[in-house]
Amino acid sequence: MAGQIPRQFIDDLLARTDIVELIDQRVPLKKKGRNHSACCPFHNEKTPSFTVSQDKQFYHCFGCGAHGNAITFLMEYEQLEFPEAIEELAAMHHLEVPREGGGPARPSGQADDYTLMQKASTLWQQQLQQGPASAQAQAYIKHRGLSAATVQKFGIGVAPDSWDFLLRQLGTDKKIRDQLFELKLTNRNEQGREYDFFRNRLMFPIRDRRGRVIAFGGRVFDDGTPKYLNSPETRLFHKGRELYGFYEARQQQERLEQVLVVEGYMDVVALSEQGIDFAVASLGTATTSEHMQTLFRYCRSVVCCYDGDRAGRDAAWRALQNALPQLKDGVELKFVFLPDGEDPDSMVQQEGKDTFLQRIAAADSLQHYFFEYLLAQHDAGSDAGKSALLAEGKALIGQIPSEFYREQLSDKLHSLIGKPKGEKPAPGKGSAARSMPKAQSMTPMRRAIALLLQYPTLANSIPQAKELAGANLAGMELLLALQHKILAAPGIRTAQLLEHWRDSQEYPILNKLAMWDPQLEPEQVEPEFIDTFGAIEDQYLQQRLEALERTAKLQKLTPVEQQEYVLLLTALKSRKPRSAPS
Repeated sequence: MAGQIPRQFIDDLLARTDIVELIDQRVPLKKKGRNHSACCPFHNEKTPSFTVSQDKQFYHCFGCGAHGNAITFLMEYEQLEFPEAIEELAAMHHLEVPREGGGPARPSGQADDYTLMQKASTLWQQQLQQGPASAQAQAYIKHRGLSAATVQKFGIGVAPDSWDFLLRQLGTDKKIRDQLFELKLTNRNEQGREYDFFRNRLMFPIRDRRGRVIAFGGRVFDDGTPKYLNSPETRLFHKGRELYGFYEARQQQERLEQVLVVEGYMDVVALSEQGIDFAVASLGTATTSEHMQTLFRYCRSVVCCYDGDRAGRDAAWRALQNALPQLKDGVELKFVFLPDGEDPDSMVQQEGKDTFLQRIAAADSLQHYFFEYLLAQHDAGSDAGKSALLAEGKALIGQIPSEFYREQLSDKLHSLIGKPKGEKPAPGKGSAARSMPKAQSMTPMRRAIALLLQYPTLANSIPQAKELAGANLAGMELLLALQHKILAAPGIRTAQLLEHWRDSQEYPILNKLAMWDPQLEPEQVEPEFIDTFGAIEDQYLQQRLEALERTAKLQKLTPVEQQEYVLLLTALKSRKPRSAPS
């Protein structure tokens, strides 16, 4: 597909990258034997269980199971998509990311999307200082109690009351005008007339997790409508994934311990003005499962703050439902409901920072709000109500991956309906805890694949037994494919091998096998691998012998088959007995 990043470039990028150096810049590592360790950046712990292997260019946490190569780390830690992680790594090495099919990722002559968005933001910030709408906008900002420092921190600007201010400033040719339209900075009517999308509004740049401007929110500062106007979705902006203020919150603290989720960007800015700099807002949509996944990866505690009216409680319930599949051990979800007619902006200005923080500290627990809402929907005093409560409760609890939360909520559910707790709801699809391959599941095939994956030079220790490709042995195809890839790319490492299988169905098991500890001294690795491969060959020989014996019962063997049968018998008798690897 044109535009894809060439596989060879990804391999070269991983070869250039030292994962220890990459991670150490973000999570300080300590040398421990041949590896490096630290407290895991993906879950809270006091004793380090996060290990980084320089030899394998691979990391693994024995606490939460997080693992991967340099690309995976950037995706998880920086919350980047795969292409963004490649771009980040390439930038570290001062490299341009090539694309298959020849052409660049955007049409020739166009500015970079992010550069164009930043130019728009800068122009609007300049307009706030000296444009025709400056005095009115500044008066509104002062009325809202915002300081110059807060305005600068969030990059707030103003779009003047003009149909073509941005178009005239940036739309220097048709290619750029097309790009402005695609990024929804301009609009077009049915006659093809172009005009600015945002006009006569206070402008709030929406930044991604890397601080790049990807969209805007605009608020009127007079009696115009609609009061709020957000950028539509574009190739840069997906509102179900982004959180306003998240980038700014991360800049204030090395690691966020708590995040307050509010409904609007004015709430975020007003709270920051009062020194509460850990608030974020969803952008014209309910708090999604992707939002919750992002927040729980970066912090331990998420507090949702909503109005206390019916609409606010319904919004909180949608947030709770979307959070359930993301609830892992070590995180917590709480809820704060404000008095009717109040929002975080008005409340923090009325009562001040300390009192507002007390509200957050007294937030309702997940369990409290979970059952408060359900009991308001179902009459737990009737059999029909109990039945409905049990059915809905079990369905919701079953989505939770955390065993602690499943048991806690399940116990409470059964106590409410007066029924002895039975079997706990099983976690939903995809929520099973990550685990290492158990000893009893380490068959000779898995052991051979694990050793070859972790020590690629072992590919030269065994013959290229192409005849084994036809063996009816699970994993044989994968073992031979690994060997073939290693022999074709001498010097390849574990991290690069894994990257080749990233989009395959074998990727999860390969990741687990890459983490498995064979508990061997360096000098024991090659003999162990050769012996394990020998056990696989024995399986194949036995399998072939049994096939010939079945054929002989039905018909006479051909001379060639008879000769093969004798050779197989001889080979198996002469081979030394092998104990199954433990």
